Amino acid sequence: MNILDKIISHKIKEVEERKSLVPVKFLEQSIFFPNQVVSMKKYVCNPEKTGIIAEFKRKSPSKGIINDSAKVEATSIGYMQAGASGLSILTDTEFFGGKNDDLTMARKFNFCPILRKDFVIDEYQLVEAKAIGADCVLLIAAALEPNRLKSLAATAKSLGLEVLMEVHDAEELERSICDDLDLVGVNNRSLKTFEVSVENSLSLVDVIPDKFVKISESGISDPEVMLQLKKAGFDGFLIGENFMKASNPQEAAYQFMKQYRRLLKNQTITK
Repeated sequence: MNILDKIISHKIKEVEERKSLVPVKFLEQSIFFPNQVVSMKKYVCNPEKTGIIAEFKRKSPSKGIINDSAKVEATSIGYMQAGASGLSILTDTEFFGGKNDDLTMARKFNFCPILRKDFVIDEYQLVEAKAIGADCVLLIAAALEPNRLKSLAATAKSLGLEVLMEVHDAEELERSICDDLDLVGVNNRSLKTFEVSVENSLSLVDVIPDKFVKISESGISDPEVMLQLKKAGFDGFLIGENFMKASNPQEAAYQFMKQYRRLLKNQTITK
């Protein structure tokens, strides 16, 4: 059993428990539920921004504790001031140390698109995402049967949410691609070995249909690599660990984005 199997097995039990404690009718009464979402795909493609979806996560199965002292409010505000296009907030508790309140806190202090980063397996989690203030949800192709993913994507769209589908290879992409997606992300981290290589993104960028916003995820720790991915055709980049491992994630994000903008400017000048 790989780590994804363990997570999904735990998530099934967790969602059933939450359903019994907090009914859908209650979620629909949230002050955030009627709100129109802020478009992640528009923000990612906004040339005034960097295309970075900056992530807040305290730990991960592969790295253990990354940063358990950073505060959601200061970090999320700092990310956006640094020039991020959006936020990704981990809400999984067992494996990533997140919680729903983290996303709600980020929502209160930021008018920007927020991705609920979690392992969605049930329509209940989509209603929950809207109720806690999310604009976009993650659907992981490796965790869902193709028809199940497509059904969840359709439900997300009916709620007004945008959808980011994550794939690891061409097979996952081919079997799960559907019209109800907005963004397609390539995860550069293997779920089996945890090894990271941006070659994974580079090998898939041309296979992803151009009608979807293309995101490269994981292992981006160098602005030069981000520029390479941008040139290859990626619109956005999901970066978390590289910022969160610093004692001051928002400052790390600021310096990274400043360096990236400098590289982008120099490239424009030399053309």
